[in-house]
Amino acid sequence: MEKTSIVKVTRENHPLDPLTAEELKLTVQILKRDKGLDDHYRFANISLLEPAKSIVLDYRDDEQIKREAFCIILHNQEGKTYEAVVSLTKGSITSWKLIPGVQPSIMADEFMECQEVVKSHPEMIKAFAKRGLKDMDNIMVDPWSAGNFGIEEEVDVRIVRALCYYRTSLYDNGYARPISGLFVLVDLNKMEVIKIVDKGVIPFPPLDGNYTPDQVGDMRQDVKPLEIVQPKGPSFTTEGHVIDWQKWNIRFGFNSREGLVLHTVSYNDDGVQRPILYRASLSEMVVPYGDPTDPVNRNNAFDAGEYGIGMLANSLELGCDCLGEIKYFDANLVDSKGNVIQIKNAICLHEEDFGIGWKHTDWRTGHVEVRRSRRLVLSSISTVGNYEYGFYWYFFQDGTIQFEVKLTGILHTQAIEPDRKHLHGNLVAPQLFAAHHQHFFNMRLDMMVDGMNNSVYEVNTKSMEKGPDNPYGNGFYPVSTLLKNEFEAVRDLDLRTARFWKIVNPSKKNILGEPVGYKLFAGENCFPFAHDDSPLLKRAGFLKHHFWVTPFDPEEQFASGRYPNQHAGGEGLEDWVKADRSIENEDVVVWYNMGHHHITRPEDWPVMPTAYISFILKPTGFFNRNPALDVPPSKTKNSACQMDGHSSCH
Repeated sequence: MEKTSIVKVTRENHPLDPLTAEELKLTVQILKRDKGLDDHYRFANISLLEPAKSIVLDYRDDEQIKREAFCIILHNQEGKTYEAVVSLTKGSITSWKLIPGVQPSIMADEFMECQEVVKSHPEMIKAFAKRGLKDMDNIMVDPWSAGNFGIEEEVDVRIVRALCYYRTSLYDNGYARPISGLFVLVDLNKMEVIKIVDKGVIPFPPLDGNYTPDQVGDMRQDVKPLEIVQPKGPSFTTEGHVIDWQKWNIRFGFNSREGLVLHTVSYNDDGVQRPILYRASLSEMVVPYGDPTDPVNRNNAFDAGEYGIGMLANSLELGCDCLGEIKYFDANLVDSKGNVIQIKNAICLHEEDFGIGWKHTDWRTGHVEVRRSRRLVLSSISTVGNYEYGFYWYFFQDGTIQFEVKLTGILHTQAIEPDRKHLHGNLVAPQLFAAHHQHFFNMRLDMMVDGMNNSVYEVNTKSMEKGPDNPYGNGFYPVSTLLKNEFEAVRDLDLRTARFWKIVNPSKKNILGEPVGYKLFAGENCFPFAHDDSPLLKRAGFLKHHFWVTPFDPEEQFASGRYPNQHAGGEGLEDWVKADRSIENEDVVVWYNMGHHHITRPEDWPVMPTAYISFILKPTGFFNRNPALDVPPSKTKNSACQMDGHSSCH
């Protein structure tokens, strides 16, 4: 056993700072020392155990703080899962408990071990040979989460479904040649193949799907350089994990499950730092497929809870993933063996021009006032198997916050017999089929609009009845309804009423005597098409509705529950709201689902053009007037912005 000494951890920064590489290493050392952990134990997660809100909000610089790590540990041989809390301040384990009947997320190195198990199995080698495949180096294996479909022999077995592909060389796109009709179930605890399904040989599609410049052919010749130049540097400043930009103050973190997390977001309004969000993060991602045939009918990936968005984060590159004057931040995590791994440039911070912020031309005098808008971008990108997801938080000068997901990568493909089509997907290339599917993102927004206690209103617009007061039938008006308890706050979008939701602070009033607030309004969205009693919606009941509100509870972190991997369901957000707790003038958490409905098309192949999905938090009576009035005019590059010499774009 590696010997370690108790290290006194001192912090000069903040209680919400992510665990450092040294703290992660110390956590593993303490666990191994005090619990005698051998090679049969895997570290599924080690992350900061965030202190209570009261501690965070009362914290003062240079104050001595307690640092604790929350750990999820799997014993492969026994198939048991443990949760531990390690005090880094004391150098000891303060909590260790068995969590029966759960499976931690699938770990990145389990993916690689699973691939080798599949490729080295004698029956799989025979199955590959039956298809003319003998070079195992060119076999790709994608382990997919197994879900829970009530299959008795899968109970209490840590399982993945392994789907296979063939590539002709190292950088060939293997998704162009799915080895359809063949898949395998693997026990990850034992690292053994437990079931092989071979439905017969399906010919490979005839075309490759390569997309690198040397394979695509002639590149466009008319694309000239587009440079982002900030000769005096960016307008933001950073200190540790705190960003100051254009009156915004933003703290952020990063962990293996959620990836990028926002903390204590506030806006400086005339010298007063006014809070808006205490914490905001991706709570869960679910990707259900619409193909009812085996094995795709079990493709219901919970990408955050079953894999970990942070663990799969990319190392970003200047000029490719981010453009301009960039500040990068590394992320420190641990692999399943307890080794500290650093993802270089996991988080990108930069500014972007965003067109006109506001403008007016007085046509009588020719006087023009125009301001350019810019936004701050905080982002990360994760690769989950075949797909890429970019997660972007945008902050605007007028107090608006936007969250956007950018979806790209490669479709999940299957080979299909010549001259055949499929009801539940489209051909994207000859004999290559991609199933229709959906992507759902559940956002957890721990609101703090000008203070801890908030209320939530639903706002619907109504047409005014035609009559003497509405002679032309054009009148309409908004109706605000207070959502007093959890049941009332289980809501859906309604385009017919232009529905949105408003989070207000009843105790804080603006210049008009109205409660200050922020409204949440939607971009693209959809409903799931799975039946309510389907295995998917038993596990992801939170997808049944777009909008939920709960009173803050530190144990209620993930809409799908703490352990969605292979879970039968019945836990998480849908279960919590059964208590029907009060949410009026309380410390509230807003949960919002946004869904991308993907009917596949040939233009999505071989790499999908980026799709965008987002929602916006916009101030509604939070400020007494347009907070971007003080944005200075831009200097003109030429006289085109001048009108008779009267312009504030100068």
